[in-house]
Amino acid sequence: MKYQDIQALGNKELVEKYREEQKRLQKMKFQNAVAQIERPHQLKEARKEVARLLTELNARRSKYEMQAMMNKMSQSNEN
Repeated sequence: MKYQDIQALGNKELVEKYREEQKRLQKMKFQNAVAQIERPHQLKEARKEVARLLTELNARRSKYEMQAMMNKMSQSNEN
């Protein structure tokens, strides 16, 4: 999934997708620990996908925190 596709997702969908990918990565790690998986490059791809999702989640969180802080500051300046 490209980063542009990730940005188009809604907040709820983004969180769901992150949880799914995290579970998939964990399952692949366990499978690889027990026996060599058929396509080991998928581990790298899964890690990158989780990182992309987490990057977007953190960017949105930072954006909303900044907006809340700005709103709080503007309200305190009005008083």
